[in-house]
Amino acid sequence: MTAKSEPLTANEANTARRRGLTLIAAAVAIAALGWGGWHWANGRHVETTDNAYVAGNVVQITPQVGGTVVSIGADDTDYVKAGQVLVKLDPADARVALEQAEAQLAQTVREVRTLYANTSALKAQVSLRSADLARAQADAARMQDDVNRRAPLMASGAVGKEEFQHANAQLAAAKSTVAAAQSAVVAAQEQLAASQTQTEGTSVEQHPNVQRAAARVREAYLAVQRAQLLAPLDGHVAKRGVQVGQRVQAGAPLMTLVPLNDLWVDANFKESQLKTLRIGQAAELEADVYGTKVVYHGTVAGLGAGTGAAFALLPAQNATGNWIKVVQRVPVRIALDPKEVAEHPLRVGLSMEVKVDTADQSGKTLADTQRTAPVAATAVFDEQFKAADDEVAHIIAANLGRSSKAAVALASPKVSSQVPMQAQKHASAPAQPAVQAPVVQQ
Repeated sequence: MTAKSEPLTANEANTARRRGLTLIAAAVAIAALGWGGWHWANGRHVETTDNAYVAGNVVQITPQVGGTVVSIGADDTDYVKAGQVLVKLDPADARVALEQAEAQLAQTVREVRTLYANTSALKAQVSLRSADLARAQADAARMQDDVNRRAPLMASGAVGKEEFQHANAQLAAAKSTVAAAQSAVVAAQEQLAASQTQTEGTSVEQHPNVQRAAARVREAYLAVQRAQLLAPLDGHVAKRGVQVGQRVQAGAPLMTLVPLNDLWVDANFKESQLKTLRIGQAAELEADVYGTKVVYHGTVAGLGAGTGAAFALLPAQNATGNWIKVVQRVPVRIALDPKEVAEHPLRVGLSMEVKVDTADQSGKTLADTQRTAPVAATAVFDEQFKAADDEVAHIIAANLGRSSKAAVALASPKVSSQVPMQAQKHASAPAQPAVQAPVVQQ
C-alpha cells in the first residue's frame, strides 16, 4: 500500500507560491524585453492601416456622336483588347452627310481648277491686248508721218486740201484706236489682278475653298467612323447599361472599362501617422480576398494633397458650435508590383491591409518633380483621323485630273464599317460596302 502525501505546511505553501509568482514575473519580464527589443528594432518603424482599398483607372465608354444602338460587342466581365468594337450605332445619317461633303469637295476642286484656268486665259488676254495696242500705236505713228509729209506740200499746191484733211481724219481715228487699245490693256490687267488675288500664293490643294470643303469631309468621315465605339485600352467590361435599339446622345455613359493590369492601393492613414511616411518607402499588403497566404509588395508613390474630408461632396462644417474633433485621414498611394498582381489578380474596391516600413527617411513627403509621361494614353483614335486625311487626298487627286495610279496611291481605307486591323479580329459583324469617293464630271 502507498503512503498518503502529507499536506504542506504553511511555510512550504508560501515558498511554493513565491516560486510560481517569480517564474511568472520572469516570463512576463522576458516577453516584455523581447517585445521592447523588437519594437525598438522594427516595430517603431512600421505604420499600419486596414483602411485601404484597391484603386485603378475606371474608363467610361461614351459616344462622340448620337445615334441608335444596332450592335453591342461586349458584355459585363468580358475581356477586351484596345481597338475592339464595343458598341455600334446606326451610321445611315452620317453616311448621307459624308456623301454630300465628298461631292461638295469634288465640286470645289473643279471650281478652283477653273479659277487657275481663268488666270491663264486672262494672262493671254493681256498679251493680246498689248499686241493690239502696239499695232494701233504703229498705225498712228505711220499716219502722223503721212500728215507731216503732206503739210508743206499743201502750201505749194502739190497736195490737195481734201487729201490733207483725209490724212488728218485717218490720224485722228488712229489716235482714238490707240486710246481704246490702251483702255483694253488696262481693263485686261485689272481682270488679271482680280483673278490672281484668288489664286496667288497657293495651290489647288491648299486653296482656302478646298481646305474648307476638306474640313467638312473630315468631320463627316469621323462621324461615320465614330458610329463604332472602340475600346481605348485593354481591360474588363463592367456596368454595361446600353441596350440594342436605344437612342443615345453624345457623352452618355454606356459601359465602363477597367484595366486590371494597372492597379494601385489608396491607403488612408491617420494624420498622426504621416510624420514618418515618405515617398519611396517599401510596403507589404494583404488582400482580404486571399488572406495572409498572399503578400503583395509595393512602394509609396505619393501622399495626398489633402484629407478625404476636405474633398468630400459635403465637407465638414467645423466652424459650428457643435464641434467634435475627428482624427482625419490622408490618402497615400501605394504602387503594386505588376508581376504579383498578374499572379494574384485584384479588383477595384477590394479591402487591403497595409504595412509601411518607415525606417528609410530619405524620401520626400510631397512630390516635387514634373511628370514627363502621360498617366494613361491610347493611340486607337489616331488611325481615324489619318484615314480621314487619306480620304480627302483621294478625292482631291481624283478631281485634279491626275492619273488613276496617283489616285489609287492616295486612296484611304473606306469608311463603311472598317476599323483598325487590330479591331477587325474582334469585330462581330461583317463590314459594310465602302463609300466611294465621288468624281464630278465637267
